[in-house]
Amino acid sequence: MMDAHDTNLPLNQGELEEEKKTVEVSEAITETPAEEGTEKVTEEVTAEVQTEAAPKPATKEDVLNRLKELAQDSENANKQEIDNLKQSFYKLHNAEVEAAKKQFIDNGGVAEDFTPKDDPTEEEFKRLMGSIKEKRSRLVAEQERQKEENLQVKLSIIEELKELVESGDDANKSYTEFKKLQQQWNETKLVPQGKVNELWKNYQLYVEKFYDLLKLNNEFREYDFKKNLEIKTHLCEAAEKLADEEDVVSAFHQLQKLHQEFRDTGPVAKELRDEIWNRFKAASTAVNRRHQQHFEALKESEQHNLDQKTVICEIVEAIEYDELKTFSAWENKTQEVIALQNKWKTIGFAPQKMNVKIFERFRHACDDFFKKKGEFFKALKEGMNENLEKKKALCEKAEALKDSTDWKATADALTKLQKEWKTIGPVAKKYSDAVWKRFITACDYFFDQKNKATSSQRSVEVENMEKKKALIEKLASIDENMDTDEAGTLVRDLMKEWNSIGHVPFKEKDKLYKQYHGLIDQLFDRFNISASNKKLSNFRSNISNIQGGGSQSLYREREKLVRIYENMKNELQTYENNLGFLTSSSKKGSSLLTELNRKVDKLKADLELVLQKIKVIDESLKAEE
Repeated sequence: MMDAHDTNLPLNQGELEEEKKTVEVSEAITETPAEEGTEKVTEEVTAEVQTEAAPKPATKEDVLNRLKELAQDSENANKQEIDNLKQSFYKLHNAEVEAAKKQFIDNGGVAEDFTPKDDPTEEEFKRLMGSIKEKRSRLVAEQERQKEENLQVKLSIIEELKELVESGDDANKSYTEFKKLQQQWNETKLVPQGKVNELWKNYQLYVEKFYDLLKLNNEFREYDFKKNLEIKTHLCEAAEKLADEEDVVSAFHQLQKLHQEFRDTGPVAKELRDEIWNRFKAASTAVNRRHQQHFEALKESEQHNLDQKTVICEIVEAIEYDELKTFSAWENKTQEVIALQNKWKTIGFAPQKMNVKIFERFRHACDDFFKKKGEFFKALKEGMNENLEKKKALCEKAEALKDSTDWKATADALTKLQKEWKTIGPVAKKYSDAVWKRFITACDYFFDQKNKATSSQRSVEVENMEKKKALIEKLASIDENMDTDEAGTLVRDLMKEWNSIGHVPFKEKDKLYKQYHGLIDQLFDRFNISASNKKLSNFRSNISNIQGGGSQSLYREREKLVRIYENMKNELQTYENNLGFLTSSSKKGSSLLTELNRKVDKLKADLELVLQKIKVIDESLKAEE
C-alpha cells in the first residue's frame, strides 16, 4: 500500500471530470484560452490604464527624458504610452512652428516664404523612437521564437503521455512520471495562438485515457480530495476578497492567476464539486462585472467628452465673419473663442481613435478664426493711418483759430470741427491720446480766452446765487409730514427751477451745490423717490456747471459718456455670452449664475441712465444753437 502522505498520488476518474469542468467554465469566463488570453487581456487593460494615468508632458524635453527612460527598458515599455509621447512631442513641435510662423508674418514676412528652422530635439526624438522600435522588434521576434520552442516541448509531452497510455504498464507505477509531465506542461507557457486549442484537446485526450487506467483505493482518493478542497477553498477566499480591491484592473489580473491555479488543482469529493465551483464562479462573476463596468464607464465618459468637443468645434466653425466689421465685434468674438479654448482644456480625452482628429478639427477652426482676424486688423490699420491724417488736419485748423477774438464766429467754427472730429474713425492707440490732446488744447485755449472776455456776467452770477440760496431755504422748509406724492411733485418742481437758474460765482459754486444735494438726498430718502431719478436729477442740476466751460465742455462730457456706454455695452455682452456656458446643475454653478444675472440687470439699468444723460446734453447743445 502507498503512503497516505505521498504528494505524488495518482488521481481517479472523478478527478478527471472535476478538472474538465474547471477548464471548460474557466475558459468560458475568460472567453479566451487561459495561456494566450491572459496575456492579451493584461496587455490591453494595462495599456488603457496607462493611457488614463500617464502625466501629460509639458515640454519637448519632458518627452525626450521619458523616452530615454523607456529606451533603457524597451521590453517592458507600453506601446500606448509611446504613441502618446509621439503625439505630445509633435503637438508641442507644431505649436512652436506655428508661433515662429506667426512672428515671421507679424514682422512683415509672407506666409509662403516661411521655412521652419532645423530642430535638434526632433532629430533626438527620431533617434530614440528608432532605438525603441528596434528593441521591441527584437523582443517580438524572441517571443515568437520562444513560442515555437514551447510548442515543440508540449508536442513532446503529448507524445510521452501517449507512450504511458499505450505502454500497458501499471498506471499506478507510472503516476510519478505522469505528474512530472503535468508539471512540465503547466510550466511551459505561451505557444502560437493558432495551436492552443488543438494542443489542449490532444493533451486532455491522453490525460483522460491515463486516468481511465488508474485504480486507487478509497483512502488515497479521500486524502487527495481533502487536500484539493483545502486549496480550492483558499482560492475561493482569495477571489472573494478581490471584490473589495480598489484597483479594478489589478483585481481582474489577479483573478486570471487564481483561475489558472483552480484549473491546475485536482478534483474534490463528488458531493462538494458543484458547491466549491459555484462559490468560485460567483466570486469571479463579481470581479468580472466590476471590470466590465469600469471600462464601460470610461468609454461612456470619453464619448461624452467627444460630444462636448464636437459642439465646441461647431460653434467656432459657425462664426459669421461677415458680421464682424468693427474692432469691438472682433474683440468680443475673440473673448468667446478664448473662453471656448479654456473650456476645451477642462474636458478630458475623447476615444483614442477620435482624440487626435477632433483636436485637429478644433485647432484648424481656431487657426482660421485668428487668420481672418489678422487680415481684418491689417486692413483696419491702413484705415487708422488715414484717420490719423484727417485728425491732424483738424488740429491744424483748430490751432489756426485759437487766437481769434471773433468770439461768436470762431466758437461756431470750432464747434463744427468738434462735430467733424466725431465722424472720423479711430486711430492707433499709440497716437490717439497725443492727437486728441493737441486738438482739445487748441479748442480749450480759445474758449478760456472767450470766458475771460465775457467776465461781465459776474453780476448776473451773484443774482443767480441769491436765487439758489432762496431755493435751498424752500427745500429745507418742506414738512416731513407732507403727503408723499405732493412732496415728490414739489421736490421735482424745485429741482427744475434750480436747473433753470444760471451760473453762480465760482467760489460759491461747490458750497451751494453741496447744500442743495444734501437736502435733495434727504428728501429722496424720506419720500422714497427712485435712485435713478435722483441720479438723473443730480446730473441735470450739474449740467449748468459743465456749460460754464462752453459747448466744447459739453462735447467732451458727451464723448466721455459715449465711451462709458460702449464699454458697459461690451461688458454686458461678455456677461451674456458667459451665461451661455454656465448651468445651474451644481450649487456652485447656480450661485454663479445668480450673481451674473444680477450684474446683467444692473448693467442694463446703468446703460439706460447713461442714455438719459446723453439725451440731456443733446438738449443743452440744441438749446445753445
